[in-house]
Amino acid sequence: MRIGVVDTTFSRVDMARHAIEAIKEAVPGAEIIRYTVPGIKDIPVAALKLLEDEGCDGVITLGWVGGSLTDKLSYVVASMSLQLVQLRTKKHVIDVTVHEDEAESPAELREIAADRARKHALNLVALLEGGGEALRRFAGKGLRQGRIHEGPI
Repeated sequence: MRIGVVDTTFSRVDMARHAIEAIKEAVPGAEIIRYTVPGIKDIPVAALKLLEDEGCDGVITLGWVGGSLTDKLSYVVASMSLQLVQLRTKKHVIDVTVHEDEAESPAELREIAADRARKHALNLVALLEGGGEALRRFAGKGLRQGRIHEGPI
């Protein structure tokens, strides 16, 4: 299994470290290719390069979104571009982001980032190993990444 990990220098937490640790624990033999870019708008081309040029089976992208409207709009553009990468390659790109304004403190942001990166890395592994059926047993469970699970209704 070959997995791409894209992160940014704008991030305030090394989310790639947490994602890579989770992947290595789940699939010790996985080959991981890390690609670091300046910011979220640079992520889509990095993901595409990892999928098409490096032969990755899937990619996890780890972005950090500032609190300004400009940052939020940049994220929307980047996220839409990642959707196009998935459609073009027919491979999973798990888009993991932390928004600067979703927590009250840097410590809480760090916890959210680490948890989200780890859980989504495991989601990617599950999809790569089992396809669309891999996560079916969790459907409707109200699971969250980065926060406490909501639970089913």
